[in-house]
Amino acid sequence: MNSISIASGVRLVSRLKTYFKTRDFIFHDGRDLQRFSLGARAQAMMAGVAGVTLCFSAYGVAQAAVGAVAMTGIVGAPLSPEAKVAQMQLRVSKMQADVATIKAAAQAHAARVEQRQALLVAVVSGKGDVAALSKPTPTIDAKADALAADVVAPLKKVEQQQLAVVVQARRVAEQRFARAIAHVRSLGLAPERLMQRQPAMGGPFEAADSAVAEADLRADTQFRSLFMTWKKLDTLEHGVIAIPSAQPVERLAFTSNYGIRSDPFRGVAAMHAGVDIPGPVGTPVYATADGTVDRAERSGGYGNLVELDHGKGIQTRYGHLSKILVEAGTRVHRGQLIALMGSTGRSTGPHLHYEVRIDGHAVNPVPFLQTADYLLAAQDRSIQAIPVAVGGPAAAD
Repeated sequence: MNSISIASGVRLVSRLKTYFKTRDFIFHDGRDLQRFSLGARAQAMMAGVAGVTLCFSAYGVAQAAVGAVAMTGIVGAPLSPEAKVAQMQLRVSKMQADVATIKAAAQAHAARVEQRQALLVAVVSGKGDVAALSKPTPTIDAKADALAADVVAPLKKVEQQQLAVVVQARRVAEQRFARAIAHVRSLGLAPERLMQRQPAMGGPFEAADSAVAEADLRADTQFRSLFMTWKKLDTLEHGVIAIPSAQPVERLAFTSNYGIRSDPFRGVAAMHAGVDIPGPVGTPVYATADGTVDRAERSGGYGNLVELDHGKGIQTRYGHLSKILVEAGTRVHRGQLIALMGSTGRSTGPHLHYEVRIDGHAVNPVPFLQTADYLLAAQDRSIQAIPVAVGGPAAAD
């Protein structure tokens, strides 16, 4: 074994001697030719120094390269335990922030779905909370929406289904609104009397900053338009509830109509400001709409009188009562018992004198009695075969 190593060393030395031989160099110094010799040992030393220098340079370059790669994150440099913990905390914090962003986006989508669904239900059923539906639609950041794309995908699908329904729902609401307008006008009332003015809006135009935002704005505009239509309808229908259209008595008949007639006491033409509805003394008399009792007292030719204020400038009067069952200032509801029929005041017999007044002026009550079949009552010949009771305040009252 040792003989082999010695032999190998001898061969290596012999090979190095062939590389490092004594060499003569000749150069011109500007005046004369100069010659010098470089021995084998000197060449070997210079070669060794050059090799060591090259190794150090290569090591430095390698270290610089490793540092650069570590800075780019492609290859992680060895970290201390503290650095590893800090790096892990940063990653956890970023994950927590992403989860919070996704949660907020999902909640915003869910709130928007619920609000729009409530509006659709309100349009279909006619019942809804105006305050809740008036709240602004939640806005959703485009970046957060992109981050939460997988989570909110089912909610977006529901939103698209709602958007497909909104056009039809608005058509239904507009048809109901048109019918309510026609009903109010048929009573001789201006619809504006029962409706609130729409709020003023405006502001400078600012284009949407993305296609997604523009699509959300278009959808929100359609739902906002539906909400405004429903709000007008809701306001009008609540106003219609205040219109006195219920029957003041269970059995509706007329012995004297609204307008010019022959006064039952003087026999001359006189204005009759209401209608006379016959019935026995003690017949229940009901409020024809929600309202507040303005008067509950004895009043001249009316006898015992109840006057209700229904708001919007609309009033009703109930005269010749035998007994008053409500007090001034109390709130009453449609169909509530307020008095009993009688023959007090300027009356020829038991009946109810019923009036509807708009802004203090008497109008024909018959169109307001929508639940009564006026034509059938007018054609009931049996009332001509029995004594009828008429009356009412004098034309000057």
